[in-house]
Amino acid sequence: MNQNINSVPFARPFIGEDEEAAVLNVLRSGWLTTGKQAIAFEKDMASYINCSHAIAVNSATSGLHLALKALGIQPGDKVLTSVWTFTATAEVIRYLDADPVFVDIEPNGFNLAIDEVKTKLNEHDIKTIIPVHIGGVTCDMEQLTDLKARHAFTILEDAAHSFPCHNEKGQYAGNRGDIGVYSFYANKTITTGEGGMVITNHDDIAEKIKLYRLHGINKDAFNRYTDTKANWEYDVTVPGYKYNLTDIAAALGRVQLQKAETFRQQRQSIANQYNSVFDQYDFLTCPPNGEGNSWHLYAIKLNLSKLNINRNDFINKLKEAGVGTSVHYKPLHMMTYYRNKYGLKDTDFPRATKAFEEIISLPIFHGMDEEEVNYVINSVLSIGKSHYKG
Repeated sequence: MNQNINSVPFARPFIGEDEEAAVLNVLRSGWLTTGKQAIAFEKDMASYINCSHAIAVNSATSGLHLALKALGIQPGDKVLTSVWTFTATAEVIRYLDADPVFVDIEPNGFNLAIDEVKTKLNEHDIKTIIPVHIGGVTCDMEQLTDLKARHAFTILEDAAHSFPCHNEKGQYAGNRGDIGVYSFYANKTITTGEGGMVITNHDDIAEKIKLYRLHGINKDAFNRYTDTKANWEYDVTVPGYKYNLTDIAAALGRVQLQKAETFRQQRQSIANQYNSVFDQYDFLTCPPNGEGNSWHLYAIKLNLSKLNINRNDFINKLKEAGVGTSVHYKPLHMMTYYRNKYGLKDTDFPRATKAFEEIISLPIFHGMDEEEVNYVINSVLSIGKSHYKG
C-alpha cells in the first residue's frame, strides 16, 4: 500500500483563486442576494445546456418542489419514481400531499426499471414520472419519451447527479423531459455550496416557477431596489416560497460552470483508473457506465459469495485505512416513513434490496491526485484479497 499518504476523503470541493475572486467581488459590490450574478448564471446555464429557461434556486430539493408545483400536481395525485434515490426526490411529492409510486431498479444498474414503469402505468393514473439519473448515468429517456406519447404524464428529470452529462447528440441529461433539476451541492461536479438550477423549454412552466420561487411576488428583489419607478410597490399573486439563490453562490457557480467539462473529464479519468484495476477481480463489480457519464458517484458492488466479510464490515475496514466512503442509497422502501405510510416490503423491490447489501461508493472528485487514487485502489484490494474465499 502507498506509504506517502494515509487517508483520502470521500469528497473534496475544488475551489481556485478565480472562484475566490468572483465571490470577493460580490462581497464588495454592496449586493449579496439574488441580483446581477444570479441572472447572469441563469443565462450562462441556459446557453450551456441549450434550453429556453434556467432558473436558479437554493437547492435541487426546492427546484423539484417548484417543478411539481408548476406541473400542477395536486393532493392525491400519483407521481412515479424509483426507490433508489435520496429522500428529496420523494419528499417533494409529499410536500404537495401527492403520493409516490415506487419502482425497483434495473437488473444491471441503479436507474429505474422501465419494465416496472410500464406495469405501474397500467395500474395507476400516473401524473408525472421522476427519473433519477443515479451517479450521472442517464435513465433510458428514449423509452420514457415513447411511453409518454402513449400515456398522459409529464417527465421531471431529477438530474441532481448528472450535470454535465450528455449524449453523442449533445443532449444534456435534464433537458430531455418537461423539466430538469440540477444540484450544485458541495460534492457535485460544479458547486455553489448549496444551490440548484431548474431548466425547461416551456415558457408557461418557467413563469410559474419564477413566481413561486420568491414568495409569489410579482417583482423580484433586485428590480424592486433598482427600478427608478415606485420601487417599493409590488403585489403577491400566489402564496410562494423562499427558494432564490444568492449572488454570492451564483458568482461561484459561474466560474465553476466554465470548468464543468474539464471537471467531468477528470472524474472520467479516475473512473477509468478504478475500472482498469477492479475489472480484474471477481469479488467486486464496477459501476455501470453511460453516455457522457458525469461520474458523480463511483459505486462498486461486492460479490459477497466470494468474500467472508459483509458490506458494513468492508466499509469499516476502509474507514480504518483512512478511506472515506458512503452508500448510495439505502432505498426508500427501507425508510421508516415510506415503509409505514405505504406498507412497503423488501420483497416488493428485490433488486434494490439486494443491491443495498452490496454497494459501496468510493471517493471520486476532481482534484483527486494519482497518489490518492492508488491509495483507494490498494486499500480496496488489500481488504478484498484478505477476505477472499473464492
